[in-house]
Amino acid sequence: MIGKLLTADFLKIKRKGLWFLTLLGPLGVVALQMVNYGVRKDYLLQQSEDDWGYYLLNIHSFTPLAIVLGIAILTSFMASIENETNAWKQLIALPVSKLSVYLSKFTVLALLLFLASTVLMIFTLSYGLFLNLGAPVPYLEVAKFSYFPALAALPILALQLWIASVSHNQGIPITVGIFGVIFAYSSFVLPDWMIWKWPSLMNQWDEPIINVLLGVGIGILLYIVGMIDFARRDVK
Repeated sequence: MIGKLLTADFLKIKRKGLWFLTLLGPLGVVALQMVNYGVRKDYLLQQSEDDWGYYLLNIHSFTPLAIVLGIAILTSFMASIENETNAWKQLIALPVSKLSVYLSKFTVLALLLFLASTVLMIFTLSYGLFLNLGAPVPYLEVAKFSYFPALAALPILALQLWIASVSHNQGIPITVGIFGVIFAYSSFVLPDWMIWKWPSLMNQWDEPIINVLLGVGIGILLYIVGMIDFARRDVK
Protein backbone atom coordinates (compact mmCIF):
# COMPACT_ATOMS: atom_id res chain seq x y z
CA MET A 1 0.00 0.00 0.00
CA ILE A 2 2.83 2.41 0.78
CA GLY A 3 4.06 1.90 -2.77
CA LYS A 4 0.71 3.05 -4.18
CA LEU A 5 0.73 6.09 -1.88
CA LEU A 6 4.23 7.02 -3.03
CA THR A 7 3.21 6.68 -6.66
CA ALA A 8 0.17 8.88 -6.04
CA ASP A 9 2.24 11.53 -4.27
CA PHE A 10 4.80 11.63 -7.07
CA LEU A 11 1.99 12.02 -9.60
CA LYS A 12 0.55 14.91 -7.57
CA ILE A 13 3.81 16.86 -7.61
CA LYS A 14 4.53 16.11 -11.27
CA ARG A 15 3.15 19.41 -12.58
CA LYS A 16 3.44 21.51 -9.43
CA GLY A 17 6.99 22.74 -9.94
CA LEU A 18 8.52 20.77 -7.08
CA TRP A 19 10.96 18.98 -9.38
CA PHE A 20 12.05 22.34 -10.76
CA LEU A 21 12.56 23.75 -7.25
CA THR A 22 14.52 20.65 -6.27
CA LEU A 23 16.97 21.24 -9.11
CA LEU A 24 17.00 25.02 -8.74
CA GLY A 25 18.48 24.96 -5.24
CA PRO A 26 21.77 23.14 -5.99
CA LEU A 27 22.08 24.83 -9.36
CA GLY A 28 21.75 28.23 -7.68
CA VAL A 29 24.39 27.38 -5.06
CA VAL A 30 26.95 26.38 -7.71
CA ALA A 31 25.92 29.24 -10.01
CA LEU A 32 26.88 31.72 -7.29
CA GLN A 33 30.38 30.27 -7.29
CA MET A 34 30.46 30.33 -11.08
CA VAL A 35 29.99 34.07 -10.83
CA ASN A 36 32.41 34.32 -7.92
CA TYR A 37 35.22 32.41 -9.62
CA GLY A 38 34.37 33.84 -13.01
CA VAL A 39 34.98 37.37 -11.75
CA ARG A 40 37.95 36.84 -9.43
CA LYS A 41 39.36 33.36 -9.93
CA ASP A 42 43.01 34.42 -9.65
CA TYR A 43 42.36 36.28 -6.41
CA LEU A 44 40.48 33.33 -4.87
CA LEU A 45 43.16 30.83 -5.83
CA GLN A 46 45.73 33.01 -4.06
CA GLN A 47 43.79 32.83 -0.80
CA SER A 48 44.55 29.21 0.03
CA GLU A 49 47.04 26.43 -0.40
CA ASP A 50 44.24 23.90 -0.94
CA ASP A 51 42.26 25.06 -3.98
CA TRP A 52 39.71 22.24 -3.80
CA GLY A 53 39.19 22.72 -0.07
CA TYR A 54 38.67 26.46 -0.41
CA TYR A 55 36.30 25.92 -3.34
CA LEU A 56 34.22 23.42 -1.34
CA LEU A 57 34.05 25.81 1.61
CA ASN A 58 32.75 28.54 -0.71
CA ILE A 59 30.10 26.16 -2.04
CA HIS A 60 29.19 25.03 1.47
CA SER A 61 28.74 28.59 2.71
CA PHE A 62 25.43 28.76 0.79
CA THR A 63 24.34 25.11 1.02
CA PRO A 64 22.63 25.29 4.47
CA LEU A 65 20.60 28.32 3.43
CA ALA A 66 19.43 26.60 0.26
CA ILE A 67 18.52 23.42 2.15
CA VAL A 68 16.54 25.16 4.92
CA LEU A 69 14.68 27.40 2.46
CA GLY A 70 14.07 24.52 0.08
CA ILE A 71 12.65 22.33 2.84
CA ALA A 72 10.25 25.07 3.93
CA ILE A 73 8.98 25.61 0.38
CA LEU A 74 8.70 21.93 -0.55
CA THR A 75 6.87 20.90 2.63
CA SER A 76 4.45 23.80 2.33
CA PHE A 77 3.76 23.00 -1.32
CA MET A 78 3.22 19.34 -0.49
CA ALA A 79 0.63 20.20 2.17
CA SER A 80 -0.97 22.88 -0.01
CA ILE A 81 -1.68 20.34 -2.74
CA GLU A 82 -3.76 18.31 -0.29
CA ASN A 83 -5.46 21.36 1.24
CA GLU A 84 -6.42 22.93 -2.08
CA THR A 85 -8.05 19.76 -3.40
CA ASN A 86 -9.46 18.68 -0.04
CA ALA A 87 -7.51 15.49 -0.59
CA TRP A 88 -6.79 14.84 3.09
CA LYS A 89 -10.36 13.57 3.61
CA GLN A 90 -10.20 11.50 0.44
CA LEU A 91 -6.92 9.91 1.51
CA ILE A 92 -8.13 9.08 4.99
CA ALA A 93 -11.36 7.65 3.54
CA LEU A 94 -9.29 5.05 1.71
CA PRO A 95 -8.37 1.79 3.46
CA VAL A 96 -4.99 3.18 4.49
CA SER A 97 -3.74 4.37 7.85
CA LYS A 98 -2.81 7.95 8.59
CA LEU A 99 0.62 6.66 9.52
CA SER A 100 1.12 5.39 5.97
CA VAL A 101 -0.07 8.68 4.49
CA TYR A 102 2.36 10.63 6.64
CA LEU A 103 5.20 8.22 5.88
CA SER A 104 4.57 8.64 2.16
CA LYS A 105 4.79 12.44 2.39
CA PHE A 106 8.00 12.29 4.41
CA THR A 107 9.56 9.75 2.07
CA VAL A 108 8.81 11.81 -1.03
CA LEU A 109 10.28 14.94 0.55
CA ALA A 110 13.35 13.04 1.78
CA LEU A 111 13.92 11.64 -1.71
CA LEU A 112 13.65 15.14 -3.20
CA LEU A 113 16.15 16.39 -0.63
CA PHE A 114 18.67 13.69 -1.49
CA LEU A 115 18.07 14.17 -5.20
CA ALA A 116 19.03 17.81 -4.66
CA SER A 117 22.16 16.67 -2.81
CA THR A 118 23.10 14.39 -5.69
CA VAL A 119 22.63 17.20 -8.19
CA LEU A 120 24.71 19.47 -5.96
CA MET A 121 27.51 16.89 -5.91
CA ILE A 122 27.46 16.56 -9.70
CA PHE A 123 27.43 20.32 -10.29
CA THR A 124 30.11 20.93 -7.65
CA LEU A 125 32.41 18.30 -9.07
CA SER A 126 31.82 19.35 -12.67
CA TYR A 127 32.58 23.01 -12.09
CA GLY A 128 35.56 22.16 -9.90
CA LEU A 129 37.00 20.06 -12.73
CA PHE A 130 36.26 22.88 -15.16
CA LEU A 131 38.24 25.27 -12.95
CA ASN A 132 41.16 22.83 -13.08
CA LEU A 133 41.76 23.03 -9.34
CA GLY A 134 44.43 20.36 -9.48
CA ALA A 135 44.92 16.77 -8.45
CA PRO A 136 44.04 14.67 -6.63
CA VAL A 137 40.34 15.36 -6.90
CA PRO A 138 38.77 14.96 -3.42
CA TYR A 139 35.76 12.91 -4.46
CA LEU A 140 34.99 11.86 -0.88
CA GLU A 141 35.05 15.45 0.37
CA VAL A 142 32.76 16.54 -2.47
CA ALA A 143 30.31 13.80 -1.46
CA LYS A 144 30.52 14.78 2.22
CA PHE A 145 29.83 18.46 1.52
CA SER A 146 26.88 17.42 -0.65
CA TYR A 147 25.17 14.79 1.54
CA PHE A 148 26.18 15.62 5.12
CA PRO A 149 24.17 18.90 5.24
CA ALA A 150 21.06 17.07 3.98
CA LEU A 151 21.40 14.34 6.61
CA ALA A 152 21.96 16.96 9.31
CA ALA A 153 18.82 18.79 8.11
CA LEU A 154 16.44 15.85 8.60
CA PRO A 155 15.07 17.30 11.89
CA ILE A 156 14.18 20.49 10.01
CA LEU A 157 12.40 18.43 7.36
CA ALA A 158 10.49 16.47 10.01
CA LEU A 159 9.53 19.66 11.88
CA GLN A 160 8.42 21.55 8.77
CA LEU A 161 6.34 18.62 7.52
CA TRP A 162 4.70 18.29 10.92
CA ILE A 163 3.77 21.98 11.01
CA ALA A 164 2.66 22.05 7.38
CA SER A 165 0.51 18.92 7.75
CA VAL A 166 -1.47 20.16 10.75
CA SER A 167 -1.76 23.83 9.65
CA HIS A 168 -4.63 24.93 7.43
CA ASN A 169 -2.88 28.25 6.93
CA GLN A 170 0.37 27.57 5.08
CA GLY A 171 1.64 30.97 6.12
CA ILE A 172 2.58 29.37 9.45
CA PRO A 173 5.11 26.83 8.12
CA ILE A 174 6.46 29.41 5.67
CA THR A 175 7.01 31.84 8.56
CA VAL A 176 8.78 29.11 10.54
CA GLY A 177 10.85 28.39 7.45
CA ILE A 178 11.86 32.04 7.08
CA PHE A 179 13.00 32.13 10.69
CA GLY A 180 14.86 28.89 9.99
CA VAL A 181 16.73 30.54 7.11
CA ILE A 182 17.66 33.44 9.40
CA PHE A 183 18.91 30.97 12.00
CA ALA A 184 20.87 29.06 9.35
CA TYR A 185 22.43 32.31 8.16
CA SER A 186 23.48 33.06 11.74
CA SER A 187 24.59 29.50 12.47
CA PHE A 188 28.08 30.55 13.54
CA VAL A 189 26.63 32.22 16.65
CA LEU A 190 23.96 29.60 17.44
CA PRO A 191 24.41 27.04 20.23
CA ASP A 192 25.19 23.52 19.08
CA TRP A 193 21.80 22.16 20.18
CA MET A 194 19.77 24.21 17.67
CA ILE A 195 18.76 22.08 14.69
CA TRP A 196 19.16 24.97 12.24
CA LYS A 197 22.88 25.02 12.96
CA TRP A 198 23.45 21.39 12.11
CA PRO A 199 23.43 21.71 8.25
CA SER A 200 26.41 24.07 8.58
CA LEU A 201 28.36 21.08 10.00
CA MET A 202 29.84 23.38 12.65
CA ASN A 203 30.16 22.38 16.29
CA GLN A 204 32.50 22.95 19.20
CA TRP A 205 34.26 19.63 18.54
CA ASP A 206 34.89 20.48 14.86
CA GLU A 207 33.49 17.08 13.89
CA PRO A 208 30.85 17.28 11.10
CA ILE A 209 29.84 13.66 11.65
CA ILE A 210 28.37 14.65 15.03
CA ASN A 211 25.90 16.94 13.25
CA VAL A 212 25.04 14.13 10.85
CA LEU A 213 24.39 11.62 13.64
CA LEU A 214 22.33 14.16 15.58
CA GLY A 215 20.41 15.01 12.43
CA VAL A 216 19.51 11.41 11.69
CA GLY A 217 18.64 10.58 15.31
CA ILE A 218 16.60 13.69 16.13
CA GLY A 219 15.10 13.65 12.64
CA ILE A 220 13.67 10.17 13.25
CA LEU A 221 12.39 11.25 16.67
CA LEU A 222 10.65 14.36 15.31
CA TYR A 223 9.20 12.34 12.46
CA ILE A 224 7.68 9.84 14.91
CA VAL A 225 6.26 12.61 17.11
CA GLY A 226 4.82 14.44 14.10
CA MET A 227 3.36 11.24 12.67
CA ILE A 228 1.65 10.35 15.97
CA ASP A 229 0.23 13.86 16.30
CA PHE A 230 -1.02 13.81 12.70
CA ALA A 231 -2.66 10.42 13.23
CA ARG A 232 -4.51 11.63 16.35
CA ARG A 233 -5.94 14.75 14.72
CA ASP A 234 -9.30 14.95 12.97
CA VAL A 235 -9.00 15.72 9.27
CA LYS A 236 -11.09 18.73 8.30
